[in-house]
Amino acid sequence: MFETSTYQEQYQQFLDNPEVFWREQAARITWYKQPETILSVDENEYFRWYCDGELNTSYLCLDYHVEQGRGDQPALIYDSPVTNSKASFTYLELRDQVAHFAGGLKNLGVQKGDRVVIYMPMVPEAVVAMLACARLGAIHSVVFGGFAAHELAVRIDDAHPKVIVTASCGIEIGRVIPYKPMVDEAIATAEYKPSHVVLIQRPQCQADMQDGRDVDWQDLMASAEPAQPVAVKGTDPLYILYTSGTTGKPKGVVRDNGGHAVAMCYSMDVVYNIKAGDVYWAASDVGWVVGHSYIVYAPLLTGCTTILYEGKPVKTPDAGAFWRVCAEHGVKTMFTAPTAFRAVRKEDPEAEGLKQYDLSKLERIYLAGERLDPPTYEWLKEKTGLPIIDHWWQTETAWAIAGNPIGLEPMPTKAGSATVPMPGYQVQILDEAGEPVPAGQKGNITIKLPLPPGTLTTIWGNHPRFEAGYLNTYPGYYLTGDEGYLDEDNYLFVMGRCDDVINVAGHRLSTGQMEEIVGSHPAVAECAVIGVSDALKGQLPLGLVVLKDGAEVSAEELGQRLKQMVRSQIGAVGCYDQSLIVQRLPKTRSGKILRRTMRQIADAQPYTVPSTIDDPAVLDEIAQAMKTAGRLTT
Repeated sequence: MFETSTYQEQYQQFLDNPEVFWREQAARITWYKQPETILSVDENEYFRWYCDGELNTSYLCLDYHVEQGRGDQPALIYDSPVTNSKASFTYLELRDQVAHFAGGLKNLGVQKGDRVVIYMPMVPEAVVAMLACARLGAIHSVVFGGFAAHELAVRIDDAHPKVIVTASCGIEIGRVIPYKPMVDEAIATAEYKPSHVVLIQRPQCQADMQDGRDVDWQDLMASAEPAQPVAVKGTDPLYILYTSGTTGKPKGVVRDNGGHAVAMCYSMDVVYNIKAGDVYWAASDVGWVVGHSYIVYAPLLTGCTTILYEGKPVKTPDAGAFWRVCAEHGVKTMFTAPTAFRAVRKEDPEAEGLKQYDLSKLERIYLAGERLDPPTYEWLKEKTGLPIIDHWWQTETAWAIAGNPIGLEPMPTKAGSATVPMPGYQVQILDEAGEPVPAGQKGNITIKLPLPPGTLTTIWGNHPRFEAGYLNTYPGYYLTGDEGYLDEDNYLFVMGRCDDVINVAGHRLSTGQMEEIVGSHPAVAECAVIGVSDALKGQLPLGLVVLKDGAEVSAEELGQRLKQMVRSQIGAVGCYDQSLIVQRLPKTRSGKILRRTMRQIADAQPYTVPSTIDDPAVLDEIAQAMKTAGRLTT
């Protein structure tokens, strides 16, 4: 259908006429009503794609492939070493399950535009629930199962879901985590009360049910008639996915249907070189954007076999787990975060686990979600002999801003670079005044508007926050929040976050939210939480705490209590276990805490004493305190 072209040719086509370019890409999917208006502006004066097109994402993921003769092809493989179970679902079987669950949701009153929160472990029912919502034109919001009740309550109050879909438990290494008590607590805490909770009982933990509100998954399925796909507009929302901001309130990134479907199909072709029938594995969680884009939607839209893995890179049962999955299921392309392979390397430095498996079908390994450190890159490349491809994108964008366009032409890699901007993204590096900087000079990574299809369209219920956070700093540009540079070959090097969001094992977490929790301790006068480099997880939070005068608490006692408080409200995923008592925090004369400078000190990076600092001597005090406590990165 699409003529072969080089990266430069396709990127130039995009630059010359974005509307023509994305009109052509829209032919990758089957619309109920073909869009005539490719690019428009909505009531918020923001760019939108395919506003008058009509489609259904669930139909495109399932029914379309059945109609094309792929009904007997495996669509979803479930591999769960933590429960010692596996299952496979053909496109026909998955379509029928999705249609029935959509019918069950319909019986509970869910219709087009309603929200459904999905709080699930990595089980097939999570995928079924997502696709069932899409089938009805309902808007799903998947909340990562590792988040605590407070985090779930915040999202309930923001999204106002009619139904919550959950399971009795999740399973981590060696332990069962009951989900239902957290759901019950979240609903009790939230101001908004959903009408129903649909629950799948897992044999590892049976949950109590509340009469009149809670519905058993199997009972719902048994009484439901299959629902047909509902036509939605290209600009109608598909899902809300919450991502941490620099304040305690998370941001609900809104993804539309039309642009998302086009972008997912385009990226599978150009970024990953994946076709219908290929086996594709994104080793992530459905609670994160990688899980949305590349466990569920992109592979199924493309007609692939996708893998849902309920396990870890190590200890389920060993450091050969990833290699087993690739060999057993014939994976062509694997995608995960660098932290996963740092864990594998730590447990199995000589990659003995890899030698046990036939990886002849594995062609490439993709990494994203955090910085790909050179040692992990070199180790993977040496041990596997495969191309190791770094690429860079965000929860907000849903697909790669920069990468290696393997589907067009593989390009030479450069250490530390995500390679080149993808067609659709006009990346520019701007200084603080909004002026472009020369090649090789670091600045703020921005994207010239309009953003391509598939990217966020607003923040749920708060468009002014969308504008303030992403658009207002540099009018006409989207602010990524990352610093970096483009070299003379237009290769993009991403250096790190500009703001106070840290990246723990690929999970973006708000230090501002952690500060609110730490600062609530009665002995704490003020605090700052910063992300410090960690060899395994990329970054870990470090709390610097100033005690109130007369506070009588030991450092050990305080540290343990703060750890418990953060984990209670955010969850273990925050990995908060380091607190350092200091006499004072470095600030500007206006009172702004110099978090970036403290990060540089902790990571043993060179730094310049800001001219606006209130007292330069405090930086030496912080450095000495970090050194004494063994918190300096070396």
